[in-house]
Amino acid sequence: MEPFKTFFSPDLVACLAKHVSRHHPGFDARAFRSAILPKLDALELKARAQLIADILNGTLPEDAGERARVLTAILHPDPLDHANQPSDDDGICGWGVLPLTMVVGQHGVDDFDRSMDLLAEVTKRFSSEFGIRYFLIADQARAIRILEGWLDDPNHHVRRLISEGTRPRLPWAMQLPSLLADPSPVLPLLTRLRDDPEVYVRRSVANHLNDISKDHPGLVTDIARDWMKGADKDRQALLRHACRSLIKKGDAATLAIFGREKPQLALPVLHLSSNAVRMGQVLDLTAELRSTSRKPQQLTIDYVLHFLKADGRLSPKVFKGSNLTLGAGEVHIFRRAHRFREVTTRRHYAGKQAVSLCINGMDTDPVAFHLNI
Repeated sequence: MEPFKTFFSPDLVACLAKHVSRHHPGFDARAFRSAILPKLDALELKARAQLIADILNGTLPEDAGERARVLTAILHPDPLDHANQPSDDDGICGWGVLPLTMVVGQHGVDDFDRSMDLLAEVTKRFSSEFGIRYFLIADQARAIRILEGWLDDPNHHVRRLISEGTRPRLPWAMQLPSLLADPSPVLPLLTRLRDDPEVYVRRSVANHLNDISKDHPGLVTDIARDWMKGADKDRQALLRHACRSLIKKGDAATLAIFGREKPQLALPVLHLSSNAVRMGQVLDLTAELRSTSRKPQQLTIDYVLHFLKADGRLSPKVFKGSNLTLGAGEVHIFRRAHRFREVTTRRHYAGKQAVSLCINGMDTDPVAFHLNI
């Protein structure tokens, strides 16, 4: 599979030059290509997009209205089904749109309303979720008022932009400090979009709420509890995805919303296959779960490895286990095998570690073992 950076290829540069030439008299296509192509190969994805955006910005008309006209004219004519397609002879779409959103976001804030309208048009061919953040940072209240006017837009890409563009922790994008501190200004927008007919839009709402849960977990739990009232299957699925980080952390209040109440079990004892393990080896975990309830109970069972850190502290990391229905008086044997291996996101240290279970948000006593490096 080719790396993502190859989306910004010499072919795309040539295609973009061709379309700009058609709509911008005086545009020097040869100079445009010459300013980009010698530098392209050494750059990664975002740097390639930024280079194209910078050179394109320097070639566009200075008049804001003319700039908007040219950028609109070069877009692919299909506003629905080409967001995941490559640019072609008909116009720019897919990844080729990213440099356009950079131009509008980085250089269009002074022409606020027209630039926002342009981003709404651009997002139909890919996404303006990165470009729109410049406007939210420059004047959040004004940007949100414009977004409110898009809530009933017939194009689902535009409706998704309302949620995706305002995500406080959108991957690959600059954060939105104001919404990180106080997400309340966008909650009415998310509420309006929660039952959108397109799963594409609802998924964005779920991801937005998951972002919020990183900084305001109690708020998202309260939202989930409120939205669960009368929720159909689509909204329930949205809420499960929205609360995935809270569920993984074993947040008891959130788990209760999804029917995971305080477990009624005889005290589970976790057994390990060995009290010492080396990197590359597997540690088997076993625990007998015996119900003391007179009715079935829904259980979410994860296991938690308490890794030794450089300063001697133990840091917990949750790993997914299983979901099950345990009948009244029933016994279930929980089994998992964990292989210790080096990963780029964690450094292992030799010494005493521990492992425990998290059952519906309730932690069992940790069991110690020794990790040898």
